[in-house]
Amino acid sequence: MTLQKVKHISECFVRPQNDLSQDTKQPIYLTPFELPYLNLNYSQKGLLFAKPPPENQGFSVTVFLEHLRHSLSATLNHFYPLAARLATRKEENPPSYVIYIDPENSPGVKFVHATVDATVSDILAPDVHLVVHLFFDLNDAISHDGHTLPLLSIQVTELTDGIFIGGSVNHILADGTSFWHFMAAWSEIFRSKEKNGDCISRTPILKRWVLEGYSPITSLPFKHHNEFIHRIENPRVKERFFHFSSVAVSKLKAKANEECNMQKISSLQAVSALLWRCVTRVRCQPPNNETVCKFVINNRCRVNPLLSDDYFGNVVDMVKETTTVEDLMSHGLGWAALKMHQAVKNHDDAAVKKWVESWYKNPVVYKLNGLLHPNIVHIESSPRFDMYGCEFGLGKAVAARSGVANKADGKMTMYPGREGGGSMDVEVCLLPEYMMALECDEEFISALKE
Repeated sequence: MTLQKVKHISECFVRPQNDLSQDTKQPIYLTPFELPYLNLNYSQKGLLFAKPPPENQGFSVTVFLEHLRHSLSATLNHFYPLAARLATRKEENPPSYVIYIDPENSPGVKFVHATVDATVSDILAPDVHLVVHLFFDLNDAISHDGHTLPLLSIQVTELTDGIFIGGSVNHILADGTSFWHFMAAWSEIFRSKEKNGDCISRTPILKRWVLEGYSPITSLPFKHHNEFIHRIENPRVKERFFHFSSVAVSKLKAKANEECNMQKISSLQAVSALLWRCVTRVRCQPPNNETVCKFVINNRCRVNPLLSDDYFGNVVDMVKETTTVEDLMSHGLGWAALKMHQAVKNHDDAAVKKWVESWYKNPVVYKLNGLLHPNIVHIESSPRFDMYGCEFGLGKAVAARSGVANKADGKMTMYPGREGGGSMDVEVCLLPEYMMALECDEEFISALKE
């Protein structure tokens, strides 16, 4: 498939259906889980649906788009921060530099309608085509750009026989749990008969988490954003999807637990350990070189008291395991999985709060090149997200895909398999020469087989 041009037909901004009350217009202050990532690109995830066949004369794209906009507006009554913008308040005496979400400035969520001469089968190919990147808006935006750019942009791209709904969300506003919560609520309102969408199954909790003894207002040690803004251009990588059936996942999990003589290794840890081992092998690094497996972890279930899955915000953290290439290769799958399991287990309430306290003492905004490592495997997203539960009158999505943002060599994005049952899809991003070697790696190919 040659690179097709995506044509933008129209765009508008969608605001909450109801006017905000005085209470909801108050500033929403960002937390230590969010402020360090002002340089991170927007998170981009979307769903591909089959378009109703031509004989279904009851389907109209125009009507469908209008229904999407109307239900989105109703959904924003509940998720109104998505329609807002960021703001910075500076003071000189005493010195203060505070970045927050300003609901009073709510131009709305951007809504784009586009078309492309491509088919569903083109997008379902294991090798991700570059045209998929064009199904998302705000490809080059970083979180700090939310001062002037929308915090959420929805692009609905009409294919020859399909429809792709892609969301680009500011990463300091919502993590994966919150983004898919929003998508589920939007889907629920779209499919409901209530015009106003007053009732949804899971109302978002918008009050931000604050560590006991600390103020919800955090001042950063800067006078101007040029002191911390840093943009990077990631090298072009090859993106490919690999499918792990429920049987393949079960076998990996059983093997990892058997090698560890325990039953506590999760399916995600077993698959992640496999990826770490196989990617490290195909990179052919010297035995004494360091290799790192870094994975995103949800702090909602780590802090005490626990935060609900309905907590809306970014509450993720990075956990990593480091070893030498020689040690990783000389031990089995279970050894690598156990290291990951122990890292997750050690990331408890005390560890989370210790990190938060250390950040308060020395607030930093990460530069993305400082988070990279030449021999890293970075696991993100989760096969536990109910992506395929989000339907918009088109039946179950045929695939989930991501945009170009935040991709680099070694990035692994985890998805639930469409058939469910514990199956997984993994989007692997590697330099072309490493991808070619991975596709021939004996351990990796064997693990994919049932």
